Amino acid sequence: MAHDTDILIAGGGLNGPALALALADGGFRVTVIDARPAPARAERGFDGRAYALAIASRRLLTAIGVWPAVGALAQPILKIVTSDGRPGEGAAPFFLTFDHAEIEEGPMGFMVEDRHLYAAFLAAMAAHPNVTLLSGEKVVAQEVAPASVTVTLASGRALTGHLLVGCDGRGSGTAVRAGIRRTGHGYGQTALVTAIRHEKPHEGVAHQFFMPSGPLAILPLAGGFHSSIVWSEESAQAEGIQALDDAGYLAALRPRFGDFLGDIALAGDRFTYPLSLSLAERYIAPRVALAGDAAHGVHPIAGQGLNLGLRDVAALAEVLVGAARRGEDAGAIDVLERYQRWRRFDSNALALGMDGVNRLFSNDNPVLRGLRDLGMGLVAQAGPLRRAFIREAAGLDGDLPRLLTGRAL
Repeated sequence: MAHDTDILIAGGGLNGPALALALADGGFRVTVIDARPAPARAERGFDGRAYALAIASRRLLTAIGVWPAVGALAQPILKIVTSDGRPGEGAAPFFLTFDHAEIEEGPMGFMVEDRHLYAAFLAAMAAHPNVTLLSGEKVVAQEVAPASVTVTLASGRALTGHLLVGCDGRGSGTAVRAGIRRTGHGYGQTALVTAIRHEKPHEGVAHQFFMPSGPLAILPLAGGFHSSIVWSEESAQAEGIQALDDAGYLAALRPRFGDFLGDIALAGDRFTYPLSLSLAERYIAPRVALAGDAAHGVHPIAGQGLNLGLRDVAALAEVLVGAARRGEDAGAIDVLERYQRWRRFDSNALALGMDGVNRLFSNDNPVLRGLRDLGMGLVAQAGPLRRAFIREAAGLDGDLPRLLTGRAL
């Protein structure tokens, strides 16, 4: 049977393009179907949205040819300071500092703005002869046959390939149509996301301040005087804050932010995202695989969402390229099982770990507060344990796919 392409990817956010480039380098013909119009997203100005990319993720982006376009625009993360406290009262006496000097690989990660990262992916896909991007198109149906999968687009067009990969987010239509159910729960929290300009330089330090209503992450951006914030609040409170004018928004933020960076002002657009845990019960079905948020939507507490997705990308690409080189059908269920075995336990364990940390810290129970502050104090004094946390967050340990070590497939 003739196929229009080898691999169909539903979703053109960041994981979809990354997977497309990795597979295309491995010899597959890949079609990415993105419901959003590409130019509108690629050409927007600064809005403050950014990602914390682990060392392993940077290595993958280097291997697929994307990092050279964004490396000079990235802000290295040199330290991470984690503390506990209440708004307006400052941090508790015990806090935890992770310093990049404790590992040999350099900065623990890099902050890269969404607009720069997406534009780099767009240019790389346009330049690759094996990648076709269909923007402004949406998959509305999929049908599996013994040796193929066919998707129907909203425009009426039908495309056939060996495999369909859902990179279409937590509400993945790919998963729903494949009969893959999800488990999880809402946190009753909403993330307020924006960028701020501050008077003093951030010096490459990221801060995670745990408050009873949810954590506040302050993430350094390039240039030294701007940071992206991801501010989790109880949902009703967050809706009220988002409805305020800029002056009211800043008045609510300042007691939580503190004055360690001097005076602050809003510097980007304001966004909100309801927070939940959403795990697919399976990552595969006949001729279908899931990656990124389509497989596991997690709390942003450690900034690991995109890094988890890129781990999926690296593992799935390695499995599929290896299978094709051995003459196997890349869309066969036994091939896809290898991907699921590689990624499902690791992803779910990390997702549930972040869920547990959020539950532990997002409360004002005095007993738990004392225990967690004592725990942070003990970890601060334990160098080997602290370095183990740094290496885990940087994606340097475990059964790593080749791309996460910087090696080509």
